[in-house]
Amino acid sequence: MKRFFFRLGFLLIALFSILYISPYSYLLRGISTIYLTGHTTAFLTDYESFSNDSVYAAVQPQAWPLHSKYNQFATSKSLEDYHKDRKTVAYLVIKNDSILYEKYYDSFGVNSRSNSFSVVKSVVSALMGIAIQEGAIKSLDQKVVDFIPELKGPYSNEVTVGDLSSMASGQKWSEEYYNPFSVTSASYFVKDLDALILDQPIIEKPGKKFHYQSGTTQLLGMVIKRATGKKLSTYLTEKLWQPMGAEQTALWQRDSSDNEMEKAFCCLATNARDFARFGKLYKNHGRWNDKQLLDSTFVALSVKPRFEESPEYGYGWWLEVFEGKKVFMMRGHLGQYVLVVPEEDLIVARLGHLKDREKEIEGKTSGGESFTKDIYVYLEGGLEMIKNVSKN
Repeated sequence: MKRFFFRLGFLLIALFSILYISPYSYLLRGISTIYLTGHTTAFLTDYESFSNDSVYAAVQPQAWPLHSKYNQFATSKSLEDYHKDRKTVAYLVIKNDSILYEKYYDSFGVNSRSNSFSVVKSVVSALMGIAIQEGAIKSLDQKVVDFIPELKGPYSNEVTVGDLSSMASGQKWSEEYYNPFSVTSASYFVKDLDALILDQPIIEKPGKKFHYQSGTTQLLGMVIKRATGKKLSTYLTEKLWQPMGAEQTALWQRDSSDNEMEKAFCCLATNARDFARFGKLYKNHGRWNDKQLLDSTFVALSVKPRFEESPEYGYGWWLEVFEGKKVFMMRGHLGQYVLVVPEEDLIVARLGHLKDREKEIEGKTSGGESFTKDIYVYLEGGLEMIKNVSKN
């Protein structure tokens, strides 16, 4: 028996040694932070295991007003069962820019931080819009190589900043979350994100079709950082987080290189109330109270499809029609959502551990293939809630 364990130990040491010097050395970090903690993929509080940059709260925070009928209406039993089954941790319904309903689960509360995952892609697109407003980027049509001349690939000289925001870059990328050997998994753990992204060439003609790729938003983050000369966390703090009166300092995961590049494709950790501020900003055409933070024309462009054949995406925002009403949304891995129904002046925010794997609710949507059933369940819950308000 001792000989068996000795040989097993020797084999494990040999395997880890080979892994350490291989191109997959990042897996060692993945094993320690994900798999050895009992998870099979990134999770809501994994930011605690990574280096983070701070996105500082406002000096004078602006709390969300509470609706006059705050938490007076309960959600249905079927929705509560759904929350429990999908392991929701936060559910907010915001009507007329006031919190009508909120509930937290699984020991989460108002101030609990949660990983945004791809919700932050919409935030990065907003930062691009500000960089254009300020002249750091000339326009959506400016070439990426103006900022990243070392970009590789036969079409590297053609891809524009707008192509990055609208997911039409033509970049070589495999969007796989559960494959530990995929470039998506590598991007979560590697020490040098810039080096990884620069190894993903532009291999197809850009600007022709929508193709969702996390690496494309990471490339956009690199553009913004070089254009402004500021870290993304600093730029977000100055231009949006503090002007919107965010109540909590957020944490943005970054790599461990000397460059300290944030994970622009994911991983801003904050609470549901502060995530929902972006829904309010875009619903109100880029205006926050009495100040125009984002150009209204840019906001309008962001929440319209760029490509007729891909009506589900604009510039950094997902798009849908539910029960005849236009919806735009921020979406993240495992079911992190900020859902906006401008016609109803409604924002629904949901954070949780799981999302549904079934597709849309038949007969209530525009039939897009991109969205899972849970989005519509949470939207329906919010719409039912505001119907109760109008009846009482």
